Amino acid sequence: MRSVVVDKIASITQACNLAREVRITADIPAEEGVVVVVEILTNKSTYNTLELTSGRMAKVGKGDVVVGALGHRNALFGYSGHIPASVKPGDVIQMLNIGGVLGVCDSANPDKGRPFDCRVLGGVLTFPYLAERIGVPARVGFHKLDLAAPLNARGVPVVALAGTCMEAGKTAAASAIISRMRHRGLTIDAFKATGVSLRRDILAFEDAGARNSAIFTDHGIVTTTRVNGPALTRTMITQLSEKKPDVIVFELGDGLLGTYGVDAILNCPDIRAALTGVVLSANDPVAAWGGVKLLRERFSVEPCAVTGPATDNKAGVGIIEEQTQVVGFNAMSNGAALGDHIIQTLKLPARTPRESDGDEA
Repeated sequence: MRSVVVDKIASITQACNLAREVRITADIPAEEGVVVVVEILTNKSTYNTLELTSGRMAKVGKGDVVVGALGHRNALFGYSGHIPASVKPGDVIQMLNIGGVLGVCDSANPDKGRPFDCRVLGGVLTFPYLAERIGVPARVGFHKLDLAAPLNARGVPVVALAGTCMEAGKTAAASAIISRMRHRGLTIDAFKATGVSLRRDILAFEDAGARNSAIFTDHGIVTTTRVNGPALTRTMITQLSEKKPDVIVFELGDGLLGTYGVDAILNCPDIRAALTGVVLSANDPVAAWGGVKLLRERFSVEPCAVTGPATDNKAGVGIIEEQTQVVGFNAMSNGAALGDHIIQTLKLPARTPRESDGDEA
């Protein structure tokens, strides 16, 4: 065991409440969520920032000493990688996302370049036993996930944002809906159910007006899967409903056909029964058509709106509405109308909008 001073602490470790000086050990369990210290070995001109525990984005460069956590990733528009079979000081691994996920890169997206190479310095220790200097490996999360967690929405309406893939505009749409609901007097809690650890999206929900927010990382999960996705969704709906919001809004990160568990969540009858509304985000009209078809035929879900880049102009909206019979709204240019549509569809007890209200997304 030795001490090391670190330069940057990744947001994935938020629950650990780490200081700049940490105690590290050479004994590192090669398991998801184990917190490790690495030295950055390379420089990058793109995808070269790290989300800190404060939510700020900091540029990373060669020589920086960074705290992150072990995890895997299977991203369509990013890096794919896995947790190595063993981890020891001196090993070289890669930074798989800007939230601080560390593992062995299997595939890199050309737009992002090669990921940062990182030399492992040691595993971070925490000291949970009062008056004893017995260190245990630090792990991400405030709570341990119960895979058998029950679902109880307590009658609170629940709106889910699903997408055809990454970067389909889900977070922008959720934020627009939350903003409009807040302006119409509703209390909204929000969470992100699936994806890879990064707090940026739930911070956007808070900025838009969400009273409380949550993310799967809070429950010790670095990257969601079909195994843990349903339990995470049940847990966060249940926990947020205890706070008695007027509505819960949540984002299903990744896409309907991805590997992060969206399909497993939508396949659960109890979760589907808790969903009062589902909004689809799509990149283009073909994706919108296919996404609506998947929701209807594979998951027995009728979407209440389509949004995303597919609705960037009138032509796209027209094609979507003609081909799917689902109304389309652009969250960036017409966020207030999208929010109003969801409020009306769910029959939420919102304040009547003023005639002077414009787009407040």
